[in-house]
Amino acid sequence: MTAKTPLGDFLHTRRSQLRPEDVGVPTYGERRRVPGLRREELALLAGVSASYYTRLERGESPSASPEVLDALAGALLLDESERRYLHDVARTGRQRTRGRRPAPERVSEPTRQLLDVMGDVPAIVLGRRSDVLAWNRPGHVLFAGHLDPGAPDLPRERPNMARLVFLDSHVRELYADWPSKARAVVGSLRLVAGRHPEDTALHALVGELSAKSGEFATMWADHRIRACTVAAYEMRHPLVGSLTVTQQTLSHGPGPVVVVATTAPDSPSRAGLTLLARAAAQAGSSAEPARTGPRVGQD
Repeated sequence: MTAKTPLGDFLHTRRSQLRPEDVGVPTYGERRRVPGLRREELALLAGVSASYYTRLERGESPSASPEVLDALAGALLLDESERRYLHDVARTGRQRTRGRRPAPERVSEPTRQLLDVMGDVPAIVLGRRSDVLAWNRPGHVLFAGHLDPGAPDLPRERPNMARLVFLDSHVRELYADWPSKARAVVGSLRLVAGRHPEDTALHALVGELSAKSGEFATMWADHRIRACTVAAYEMRHPLVGSLTVTQQTLSHGPGPVVVVATTAPDSPSRAGLTLLARAAAQAGSSAEPARTGPRVGQD
């Protein structure tokens, strides 16, 4: 039976991804029609009745206590990010939130000052739906140098990193291990969807990407949750060649986050990033210096 709620959908998907041997459930050599744990097996591991778990998965039970959710998370071998998502989608089912138009996201003046003082360190500011709200010159050249550097200035024309990763061939070619980057993007959007179920713009973005990219649709249906705050990627940049960069997300609350790219000291990647910063500076000096986005209080 098809799950009727985000909670049921998540439980069903993650149960089907667990093999009996992953959690010590004996099978005695029997052949199973479908992979994954059976409902009654997961219910036993979580210490709940099979009938109650079935109602949860089918969307027939209105809620589950935090204690039951934690027990299910343990049985499903969820990590901390996945556990948080499980609680978020369960809360959504209880509250029955209504969709609403989200408020415009803006970059604070202290964040702009942070971009300014980073100098040669590539940095971009992302909204919760991965819209690029601002970037410094090295950040623009590293992550999307083929785009207009002033694009984040106009809310209706702002680049979106999820769209770029899945739909832009230039950005796709930047990542030697593109699937790893793509899964990180999807996992991050999953977390946001759990925290902000009322965000109609996010739903529209997911619908667009699912329609235009079969790879996104498959990864989204996989229900993998990933809070990717620090990750290393090999980037194949058209100006300086191969770079191994560590992308770190700096966050201090529910607002936009700053993503910076760093490299190991005294490495070829550090030398390449230095050359890239010089190229960005030269490109900036040959044109009117552009602000990295609208001022606080403006759209």
